[in-house]
Amino acid sequence: MAVDPQAYRPERTLTALGDPFYDEVAAARFPQAILRFRNDRAAAQVGLDTLDDAEWVAHFGRFAPLPGSLEQPLALRYHGHQFRVYNPDIGDGRGFTFAQLRDDRGRLMDLGTKGSGQTPWSRFGDGRLTLKGGVREVLATEMLEALNVPTSRSFSLIETGEALERNDEPSPTRGSVLVRLSHSHIRIGTFQRLAYHRDEDALRRLTGYVLRELYGEDSDDPVRLLERVVARTATLAARYMAAGFVHGVLNSDNINVTGESFDYGPWRFAPVWDPGFVAAYFDHAGLYAFGRQPEAILWDVMQLASSLAQISESEPLIAALDAFAGQYQPAIAEAVLWRMGRVPRAPEENRALVQAVERALRATLTPVDQFFFDAFAQPLPQTYGNEWDEVRQHLQAFSPRRARDHAYWQGEPCSMLIDRVEAIWSPIADADDWGPFGATIANIRVMGDALR
Repeated sequence: MAVDPQAYRPERTLTALGDPFYDEVAAARFPQAILRFRNDRAAAQVGLDTLDDAEWVAHFGRFAPLPGSLEQPLALRYHGHQFRVYNPDIGDGRGFTFAQLRDDRGRLMDLGTKGSGQTPWSRFGDGRLTLKGGVREVLATEMLEALNVPTSRSFSLIETGEALERNDEPSPTRGSVLVRLSHSHIRIGTFQRLAYHRDEDALRRLTGYVLRELYGEDSDDPVRLLERVVARTATLAARYMAAGFVHGVLNSDNINVTGESFDYGPWRFAPVWDPGFVAAYFDHAGLYAFGRQPEAILWDVMQLASSLAQISESEPLIAALDAFAGQYQPAIAEAVLWRMGRVPRAPEENRALVQAVERALRATLTPVDQFFFDAFAQPLPQTYGNEWDEVRQHLQAFSPRRARDHAYWQGEPCSMLIDRVEAIWSPIADADDWGPFGATIANIRVMGDALR
């Protein structure tokens, strides 16, 4: 394996946690390994971009260990509230942490899998991922990264040659294995499991690990940890909203303690600013609807506080939770202004503009992506009627944060609504045509460059 020793910095810090945090597992043996996507931009940041395709497939399709990192894949143990119902029978059921390494910013990163086979936590599942599910996750992460949402990054997608039976799409369907690059896979549910078993020693150990390894703080103070998670998750919730994104399944086992979004199943982007818009067909009560996502994320963080209460006084934990709203309000203003290409001003001015934008979007049902495209670093076009006068008035005080001179602004807005996703998948399903998929990834990255 030819890598740059200055760029590739393997780690194995998870092994220091030991029991009861994980189980050693083995990857499934797949009949084929056809490389469909490799993220060389992400790979360069962890020193793996020099792998040739054969080496890439050996590591991310056959799961040969990366030198100096984990010798055996680790399926992490956790519990979680799933649609507010506690489930003690979950864990990494179709994935594992394959490797740990440092990125070019010095952050500890995980390479984790989805669809890599059964584990002790698979229950009745086959541990597999459909190819369509893998394609959808790549599209979600690329789009969110471009829109400045803290997200895992799809690192590799390999088709496995298996025919999978599924109830929610035509079967048999093609199988795949995904590798994602994440700033940890430790979840709120990881803490919940330890609290459920009343393992205070392990709770303290995990608290110290997260603060030290993921936040760079020499501390094991549970209140400090909660403060950090509150700040990160408030930012995540705000950026979901500015992106018009609906995760779909914001269970406590799907909330990472670094505030980085991950694990995309029934996600959608909202066509218009509709607080009741849902992504998951099974979310009948709208628990994780677009407009309820900040509430849902805060509820999950409250479960972290409840777990930490076993090793901390309650009052400072409650005070840390109470800070969520105060963190979220400026974060949503900054996120919307960022997408509009504007320099923030005083908090009350930012808030007034964002509230005016939300009112106008809801009243006019203007497509979300079209609005942000039209409003970026320029006055609103005249095609926006009188309903937008309040927004125009507020916008006069806000300076552009960059010129609207990128070629992207000469075309059409890049969107990832469900019809677009299906239009990308159909050529793959019908003719194994990956051209629209590759072109879409390129277009998303052009948008990201223009926004930055």
